[in-house]
Amino acid sequence: MKQLFLGAILFLSTFFACAQDSTKTGKLTFSGYAELYYGFDFNKPADNNRPSFVYSHNRHNEVNLNLGFIKANYDRDNIRANLALMAGTYTNANLAAEPGVLKNIFEANAGVKISKAANLWVDAGIFSSHIGFESAVSKDCWVLTRNIASDNTPYYESGAKVTYITNDGKLTLVGLYLNGWQRIARQNGNSQPAGGAQITWKPTDKITLNYSNYLGTEGVDSVRVRRFYNNFYGIFQLNKAFGVTAGFDYGVQQQTKGSSNYYNVLSPVAIARYQFADQWAVAGRIEYYRDKNGVIIAGNTPNGFKTTGYSLNIDYAPVSNALIRLEGKIYDSKDAIFTNQSGNPVNTSPLLTASFAVSF
Repeated sequence: MKQLFLGAILFLSTFFACAQDSTKTGKLTFSGYAELYYGFDFNKPADNNRPSFVYSHNRHNEVNLNLGFIKANYDRDNIRANLALMAGTYTNANLAAEPGVLKNIFEANAGVKISKAANLWVDAGIFSSHIGFESAVSKDCWVLTRNIASDNTPYYESGAKVTYITNDGKLTLVGLYLNGWQRIARQNGNSQPAGGAQITWKPTDKITLNYSNYLGTEGVDSVRVRRFYNNFYGIFQLNKAFGVTAGFDYGVQQQTKGSSNYYNVLSPVAIARYQFADQWAVAGRIEYYRDKNGVIIAGNTPNGFKTTGYSLNIDYAPVSNALIRLEGKIYDSKDAIFTNQSGNPVNTSPLLTASFAVSF
């Protein structure tokens, strides 16, 4: 892993340095991120793993790296490129199905501006997902851990996209051609590409409204079923100190190939954040996730997966590029889908998580 990181950075440094020397117009920058965490699950799972639908901060009773990456970015008027290599428990959980060294790629993409008059770009490669308001970079999110919908929609995607941004920066339109639902390499036996769209409108610097969707198929060709997923959210910074984020996800998937009947999944979520001092903030979240038929989260109980989550965290930023956080969270399910330390099924899953994140 060390050789992979060093080799890639050395290659990019040499290549882009040569490009800068020849054009005198390009800019190469390096950045990085590291987030350490400790999580304690009061159900005390024997294998030290959080429930199977949790993909970030998913280890119990150990200090570990959730996500760390080193990133190189190149920007030259009408050309841009990014490469970021990563490690951490996030990587192990979210990219388990990817082959070889692809498991360690956080970003790898390049783009070209195709219009002199308009802010119109075509990018291709591996990039962050267009779905949801919470990313894999916890420091950029209002709460420490991810909501259920964010953990169970793509964190990353691969393919190509066209992006248009108006000159005033208020409207962004994105169209995507993708290799699948959170996939770098397309699923073996599935010959169908996927796609999606995103519309982001910022009428003022205090309001962001977003709609994103995804259309693709799941499973090998002989049994593949269509999936159509929709994500809506709004971010409202009501004043300098207080903000609210509200989101709603709704997806449908064919029951069987060729069927006109569909299963559905839905998830509303709301977060309120209050910054009560320059270096201190608190945030609370309430969420609900319903997937009765196991479209995305398998549930082998009479009511399927019907779970409400509550969380409260406090943040301290000793400097602008570092964040110390403490969060308490509990999941409350309609059925006893969790297991306590005695091996008995229970309806709740309480968790306490602490983290320290640095960007540079």
